[in-house]
Amino acid sequence: MLSKLAFSLALTATTLFGTTALAAENTAPLQIFVSKDKQSLVVYDGDQVVTTSNVSTGKRGHTTPSGIFSIIEKKKTHFSNLYDDAPMPFMQRITWSGFALHESRHVPDYPASHGCVRMPRAFAKELFSMTKRGFHVVISDREIAPRAVVDADLFMPRFAKPQAELLSDAELRPTVSGDVEVEVAMSETLPKLGAEAVAALPRNEPPVKILISRATERQKMMDAQRMLSRLGHYDGAIDGAAGAKTRDAIKAYQDLHGQKPTGVMDEAFLVSIHKVMNRKPLTGWLSARRNFKPVFDMPVDIANPEAALGTHFFTAIRVNPAQNKADWFVTSLDNHIPAKTMQRLGITVSADATADSAAEDAFKRVAIPSETRAKIETMLGDGSSLTITDTGTESETGLGTDFITIVKPLPKTEG
Repeated sequence: MLSKLAFSLALTATTLFGTTALAAENTAPLQIFVSKDKQSLVVYDGDQVVTTSNVSTGKRGHTTPSGIFSIIEKKKTHFSNLYDDAPMPFMQRITWSGFALHESRHVPDYPASHGCVRMPRAFAKELFSMTKRGFHVVISDREIAPRAVVDADLFMPRFAKPQAELLSDAELRPTVSGDVEVEVAMSETLPKLGAEAVAALPRNEPPVKILISRATERQKMMDAQRMLSRLGHYDGAIDGAAGAKTRDAIKAYQDLHGQKPTGVMDEAFLVSIHKVMNRKPLTGWLSARRNFKPVFDMPVDIANPEAALGTHFFTAIRVNPAQNKADWFVTSLDNHIPAKTMQRLGITVSADATADSAAEDAFKRVAIPSETRAKIETMLGDGSSLTITDTGTESETGLGTDFITIVKPLPKTEG
């Protein structure tokens, strides 16, 4: 938790030097943290405070959602579509359902908005100049802050290998492949004759955003469709939809294996087909987005699935493929899972967001295939992120967004 001293120093720096100077010096992607209990906003570069401000979040009945967001739209001049064309200058949208950061003339020290995060005029203007689309925004019920990750074996950047080997006497120069400019990078020691070039590095690609979550029913169906296809029962789209072709394929499998041919993806069917394919039941799913668009997804295995993963948000800055290095930072959010949801997901042990190394321990429980790790590592860039969560990613994540995770507050305890 941030100390009052950290806030005082940050506010003093802002007062003495101005946020414009701080923004001009900063080239790394920034993170914005909003604390609803403190009614404060803190801008971070890694784990270093850049600047702070008071804010006003949603009042009762119009609560600002807590969770992990990113800036998906910016407008200096904007008027509300929901509340009588109310002015929202320096608007930075974080969901398409109506939540944003924006300037307001009324920013009391208590929740007063219709759900947006209100900011004083001068600060809203300066923050607008400091951010870009894709910068992350974390909103929490209690005050939290990012910390450096020291031991998690996280993704580290690497160059992508070229399509074919290059001869050692070939001329090395920037080239253009399609619409993407690339260049060939060699190791510090010159390679021997016929050795493989180290990399072909895409330029100016947006950073990859990654989500690891528990498998949904749709994802389990997609996985079943892939297995049915490999067994020769299914020749349709891998879309997770229980259409006629999928039902017929499940019936064919069930009939062949002595089950009642219902065409329903029930537990008996899943246990049987995973046994036939010599695979563990599907527990997790990894998805990747770039520039607000999906790029790939695939199943992953979660160890000890009966224990909740928790909700954790990792970000990378100072990403250097040449040195295979990046600085990762993480924060963990409270995320209450109702009893019925826990039962549906097979969770019997809750997560504790305040536990030491909770985020690192959650990542270590996920088995990621080496080829998937390699693919992700060639796509890393400053501002790349990784969200790990049990629930909360489906309601707001969609067209034109990064992965949006909505978290639920912990039940209040007496005393």
